[in-house]
Amino acid sequence: MTATAPDTAPATAPEAIIADARERIDALDDRIIGLIQERMAVSAVVQQTRIASGGRRVHLSREMEILARYRDALGKPGTALAMTLLELSRGRI
Repeated sequence: MTATAPDTAPATAPEAIIADARERIDALDDRIIGLIQERMAVSAVVQQTRIASGGRRVHLSREMEILARYRDALGKPGTALAMTLLELSRGRI
């Protein structure tokens, strides 16, 4: 009888599953970043239009609606996320 090399684990081991999931996360992050950039551009249009018509750049009651929407959907961390989005979108004009 000849000795054979031990079988190696297939590439579908946990490492491969993790690598695939990380690729999906990276792709999702790319989409999220693109959507945030699009949101910032749309917010700039709203701000410019509001200022041009004699209004204020920031509409606080609208920001409160956004904060509540994110909080309701994602809990307390959603509020922090919404604050970050609002900060990214303010004063870019």
